Amino acid sequence: MTSDRKAAIAAYKERKTIAGIYVIRSKASAEQWVGQAPDLEKIQNRIWFSLRQGSHTCRSLQAAWTTHGPENLTFEECERLEEDETPYIRDALLKERLKYWRTQLGAQAV
Repeated sequence: MTSDRKAAIAAYKERKTIAGIYVIRSKASAEQWVGQAPDLEKIQNRIWFSLRQGSHTCRSLQAAWTTHGPENLTFEECERLEEDETPYIRDALLKERLKYWRTQLGAQAV
């Protein structure tokens, strides 16, 4: 059992993370929030957790969650970045693409 657990942990650590841009939309108010994440697979859980705790730093997003509930919000990926980028290039690309998507969607920053 110990070797299975170690193998699972090793596989988890070696998995590829996919950076990118995401959008959260409110069905009730038509508000949109765009954000960037170094790991798109984990970001929704992190955001939803902080919203449930009432501690999200984006006040308008927290207000939408509190007023209309979680069923009112949707999470979607806008864009995935290439996996090959170095962290420096990836971070610069994320900033550039975040700006692009905020402008395109007329959205607030998360």
